[in-house]
Amino acid sequence: MEKILVIEDETAINDLICMNLEIAGYEPTPFFDGAKFSQHLAKQDNYDLALLDIMLPGKDGFELLEELKAHGIPVIYLTAKGDLSSKVKGLRSGAEDYIVKPFEMLELLVRIDKVLDRVRKDMPEEIHIRDVVINEQSRTVTKNGVEISLQPMEYNCLLTFWKYRNRVITRDQILNILWGVDFEGESRTVDVHVGNLRKKLDFGDVIKTVPRVGYRMEVS
Repeated sequence: MEKILVIEDETAINDLICMNLEIAGYEPTPFFDGAKFSQHLAKQDNYDLALLDIMLPGKDGFELLEELKAHGIPVIYLTAKGDLSSKVKGLRSGAEDYIVKPFEMLELLVRIDKVLDRVRKDMPEEIHIRDVVINEQSRTVTKNGVEISLQPMEYNCLLTFWKYRNRVITRDQILNILWGVDFEGESRTVDVHVGNLRKKLDFGDVIKTVPRVGYRMEVS
């Protein structure tokens, strides 16, 4: 489970972001003061990403960016400073992305996914899930040595579940990952692909339904 810092001094916004991150399967850690976070970072830096406001008490986001970069933690700015000079400064200084408030939560989650995708280590050529083997180079899936025919979107859906294994992923997230943020189809499209994967791979107890939220692939 990826750990995400939420460095935002407005309590309501911080709480909302953390709640949505938890639903999406991330482990958020909130901070409300730049100086206090800086002290914490000197002792603990095991984080995968930071969502960082610019206007913070103690130390501002521009100062903290340099410290986060020194610890190898990628940064997405979340700020009310929408002027061009601030955007240019933030991106040129090394931030992965720059999002101006107010923002849509779904867009934030998609952008988080894109940044994490860039910094994640490459997946192995072969992925083993029980008696199923996924070969990324040949884009083939076998079960007990027998090749299983998957449609392209079924295959991509399977890889998405593997990438986010042991985490809850919503139907909207799956739609946006597979078809793009502007996809206007219905969530039932995802359910059909999941049903096919469960049947073809005997994954009924591997891809679990999370009621009213989405799915989770459970693997050890």
